[in-house]
Amino acid sequence: MYPTRKDLAIILKRLIDEGYPISGASDHGVSEAIYLNDPDGNGVELYRDRPRQEWEYTVDGSVKMVTEPLDLEGLLQELEDEK
Repeated sequence: MYPTRKDLAIILKRLIDEGYPISGASDHGVSEAIYLNDPDGNGVELYRDRPRQEWEYTVDGSVKMVTEPLDLEGLLQELEDEK
């Protein structure tokens, strides 16, 4: 787990720069995740949780989770915003 969105952006940039294949990237509403396989073929999830105050809830009070494509360009923008 990465503590901040910027930390997740840093590892994404490193993977891209090294040409390491990414098998997927999802926004789950409560977290953002990047998926890849290690050299042995094991699936690996690199993620960060959103702060709880950003989570959405259903009418019955349960956490609303989704599986949407992760905006990788938006994630990488975290690195540009500090320049």
